[in-house]
Amino acid sequence: MKKLLALSMTIFFLITGCSDHSGDNKQEESPLPAEGLEVIADNLEVPWSIEKREDTFYLTERSGNIVKIEDGEVQRQSVELEEEVSTASEAGLLGFVLAPDFSESNLAYAYYTYEDGEEQLNRIVTLRLEDRVWREEDLLLDQIPSGTYHHGGRLKIGPDEKLYATAGDASDPEIAQDLDSLGGKILRMNLDGSIPDDNPFAGSYVYSRGHRNPQGMTWLSDGTMYASEHGDHANDEINLIEAGQNYGWPVIEGSEEQDGMVSPLFTSGDSSTWAPSGMDNFEGILFVAALRGSAVLEFNLETGEYREVITGLGRIRDVQVKDNDLYFISNNTDGRGDPQENDDKLYRISLSDLN
Repeated sequence: MKKLLALSMTIFFLITGCSDHSGDNKQEESPLPAEGLEVIADNLEVPWSIEKREDTFYLTERSGNIVKIEDGEVQRQSVELEEEVSTASEAGLLGFVLAPDFSESNLAYAYYTYEDGEEQLNRIVTLRLEDRVWREEDLLLDQIPSGTYHHGGRLKIGPDEKLYATAGDASDPEIAQDLDSLGGKILRMNLDGSIPDDNPFAGSYVYSRGHRNPQGMTWLSDGTMYASEHGDHANDEINLIEAGQNYGWPVIEGSEEQDGMVSPLFTSGDSSTWAPSGMDNFEGILFVAALRGSAVLEFNLETGEYREVITGLGRIRDVQVKDNDLYFISNNTDGRGDPQENDDKLYRISLSDLN
């Protein structure tokens, strides 16, 4: 089910200096060509993660489904989990990544929210695809804090073949600084769920701390890691992530600085918000989905500038770059957006059409 969508998109050139970590106002706008944007699938139900393997897509939906899209056919596959998926705000079936040997093993990794009595928690599990049904197979990590909001939830396999997960502060800011808590952290584990020997804190899954609600991760070809993070009403962040570092929340945020804590490369500033989510990169350019910002953002690591390259489609939850194309999903049916006809959708646009 492919069709071209004629869309008027706007580029906003917003300049930000890496030296002072400040966000600036819109400076220039100019229309992009309407050609080139393609709808791969529509009528999705609050999609959260994109995975693409060869010509097949797998998308998670927060309600607990995985959508397979192949040769224009959309197939909603059920997921059998050991715990019932939570329907709380921002919660549900979130992060999802295929195993490196998925074509042989039919194995994937997932992050989901569930309720245990009066307590709400997140867990990371493996899923096995059999006869169009995904079944939870192994529990890798449990009891990741999950409060009213701020579940984190992104999963990625890094270039070191380790599994990384973003965990929010579960609406309890103080746990982001607590090394005994998994909340407000980026976590790192072996693919079997064990703790890597070279993690920065011995015997701990914690890779970095001081995060409020990180929701995106990506690595450049040289292995440099970046993450996106929701600020408190404003001061959203794009951070360069290094093992063992403290990214400040709730002690500092945005452009604030303090010894022993890392300030972001980019921030939306005190008066605006992106609500950044999934991210990917191409040749030194970061592409970041923005929910409140209702855009796909492009961050140039060399110049320290950023701009909006996709607008007019509402909330954007995740992005993925494959074969010189940018794929992204809208997230307008989550109760916070303004759904357009047949939302939510998976889109494709060539990177050359963004220049």
